[in-house]
Amino acid sequence: QVQLVESGGGLVQAGGSLRLPCAASRSIFSINIMGWYRQLQGKQRELVATITSRYSTNYADFVKGRFTISRDNAKNTVALQMNNLKPEDTAVYYCSAGSRGTTYWGKGTLVTVSS
Repeated sequence: QVQLVESGGGLVQAGGSLRLPCAASRSIFSINIMGWYRQLQGKQRELVATITSRYSTNYADFVKGRFTISRDNAKNTVALQMNNLKPEDTAVYYCSAGSRGTTYWGKGTLVTVSS
């Protein structure tokens, strides 16, 4: 089991940047896939980006070239760097960890992008 705590959300103007760190309660060395998802108001949760234990990354088309996911196994953290933010990026962002067939979720952090 692992607990995840996101931070770094807030209000930013369009074109700005935010970095969302996610801290895990235990070592993430053995966690194969860590990721970020988001949920826009009234919509289903959707994939933003994932990173494997071998540092292979995958991004949703709508964030390619703007967002970067990274993981630091020594610090038990995964982070999402978000650049050139758009109003349509406004959402609650969730950190996830996939381990032994189970997906764990954080409680989310709200990102609001003003136009």
